[in-house]
Amino acid sequence: MSELITVQELAQEKRISIPTIYRLHARGEIPFVKIGRATRIRRSDVDAWAAGLPVTGKAA
Repeated sequence: MSELITVQELAQEKRISIPTIYRLHARGEIPFVKIGRATRIRRSDVDAWAAGLPVTGKAA
């Protein structure tokens, strides 16, 4: 089973705002898992989302 993280943990890890995470969810880019009233995100879903982000600029 994949590790579950909170919205706050994802925001800190990826250095993006919590509202941005909820917008990504609303667009269907990052699925959430609800456990009672708690919102969690599968680590595997975060990894898949991050792997699909475009890369810009030159490599050093």
